[in-house]
This record gives sequence, structure tokens and C-alpha cells, in this order.
Amino acid sequence: MQVFRGFHHPGIASACALTIGNFDGVHRGHQAMLALLKSEASHRGLPSCVMTFEPHPRDFFAQLAGKPELAPARIATLRDKLSELERCGIDQVIVLRFDAALAALSAQAFIDQVLMQGLGARYILVGDDFRFGAKRQGDYATLDAAGRQRGFDVARMMSYEVHGLRVSSSAVREALAAGDMAGAARLLGRPYAISGHVVHGQKLGRSLGESSPGALDGFRTLNLRFSHDKPAAHGIFAVRTHGLAAEPLDGVASLGVRPTVEDAGRVLLEVHCLAWPAPLGREEAYGKLVRVELLHKLRDEARYDGLDALTAAIRQDAEQARAFLATHAALRRQTTRDRI
Repeated sequence: MQVFRGFHHPGIASACALTIGNFDGVHRGHQAMLALLKSEASHRGLPSCVMTFEPHPRDFFAQLAGKPELAPARIATLRDKLSELERCGIDQVIVLRFDAALAALSAQAFIDQVLMQGLGARYILVGDDFRFGAKRQGDYATLDAAGRQRGFDVARMMSYEVHGLRVSSSAVREALAAGDMAGAARLLGRPYAISGHVVHGQKLGRSLGESSPGALDGFRTLNLRFSHDKPAAHGIFAVRTHGLAAEPLDGVASLGVRPTVEDAGRVLLEVHCLAWPAPLGREEAYGKLVRVELLHKLRDEARYDGLDALTAAIRQDAEQARAFLATHAALRRQTTRDRI
């Protein structure tokens, strides 16, 4: 999959089948739309193309209004969004910076400059609530009328439902905010996960709980930065980490701002693997790209009166994570046997 920042690049295909959206989470509704896009692109002999935005348009307008609380909680980083789009088989992605210039484009200018001149769109698939252009003046009818006049096809996909619930990024955010990880997984079609490169932290975990069974030294953690200050999920989770060993590693993780030891507003995902792979030693994990599945929420973040209280809480979290993951593994094995 090719990724382009903006549409002024010689490598962009001269014509495409296109869909447009934020695609936060790339949930099952998005996946259904992308499957239809791929089918239509193949039928027309065109590459499939997704246009998405960074920052999220609502982030931009919240900042413009001086009301950061209006920005949506972020389900996925740009890295994870692109990874899921690639997994869906999309040929190229255009990431447009949503700024004042883009926000000021009229609907007609957006069609002319971006869709026609920039991307050569021959087929455009949008959602049932699609709006575009300055002050959201353009909609499906606007685009359809332009298509009849300019010679490109326009289609609209209606809502996608799972068990009677409309699948949307808002529904995924609500499930994650409530700690309903199973519900979020049903909407996403996969366990909720965050990926990133392991970065150096304060290494405080090495000195905590040095007698923790299976730990290399203390509550050693993998640190991943979450690049938005408002993650849709937050708290302490039982997790499974991919990318460090041949098999995924069970663990317990904290996603938040670490109020006991830092409280600096920087969002980190800190993962303590319950059994650290000996071949990695102390330093070999740094720089590795890992994916962490957040399977079950144990509790919210909390501030503790000192490191001893924090250590006791981590120890309890690790035991609860072990219990959940053992049950989770047994259920997976039973499900596999039932399918066979």
C-alpha cells in the first residue's frame, strides 16, 4: 500500500476509485465499505484509494474555538489506522492535513481541486452522513450532481449494524470509555489494539516489586507513546503483546498519564509482560515495533500515596490479569475445538 501526504505527488495514480473519511478505528462498518470499494475498483480496473485526514477535523475546529473538550477521543493512532487500511487491501492512501486552507474550500472547489485535478476520481463511495466543503455545505446530493456533470460515478453506503446496533466510531469510543473491551471488539471485528515502537522510559519499574515471579527485574515495562492526548480507552488492562517472541506474551498494562509518578499529561501505554522472554535481556526490546491487544479492563488509573502503595496495586493487577488471561485462553481453546 502506498501512502501519500497530500495529493501533489507524481506517484499518485492518475485515476482511482475513492472513498473519503476519518476511518478512526477502521471498524466493521468501515471494513464493509472498503470491501465494496475494492470490488468496484477491480470492476473498473482502477486502484482503490482512501482519503483521510490528520488531524481529525473535529480536533481542528475544537482548537480553533479554544474548546479542546470538543475534540473526539482518539481510537487509533495514524500508524494503526494505516496498518488496518493496508490489511483491508487498499492500494493507496492520501493523508490530507486538515488546516484552515482545507476547511475554507467550498464544496465545488473541493470537487474541482482535490477530487478531479488532484486524484482523478472516477468512482466515489461515501457514507450516508457524508458532508464536505466549508461549513459542511456539500453532501451526497452535491457530489452526485457533480458526478453526472463531470462523468464520475457516486455511490452511498448506508449504515452497517451488528446485533441491531449501528456500527460507528462513536459507538466504539463509547464502548472503550465504558471499559467494555468485548463490545469494542465486536464493533471492530478484532480485539482493540495499540501498536508502536518500544521507547525508553524512567525505568522505575525495574526497582518495583523485585520479587515479582517471572519478571526479569521488578515490574519491568515496555513503554509505547500514544500520539494523542485524549485516548478513547484509559486505565489498567489485561493484555497480549505481539512482536517480541514467536508467541504473544500475556501481560498487564496501563494506558494513561501515570498520575503517581509523573502526571505530566503525556499519554503512555506501559506494558508489564508476566513472563519476560530471557533472550531479550534488559535492552533488546527497545526500538522493536509491537502490537498490544487490550483484552479486559481491570480498573481505572489511580493516584497512590507513594511507591509502596503503587507496587502493591501493580502486584494485584498482575494477579488479576493472570486469572483473566488463563480463563480467556481456555475459552479460546474450547472455541477452537468446537469449530473443528
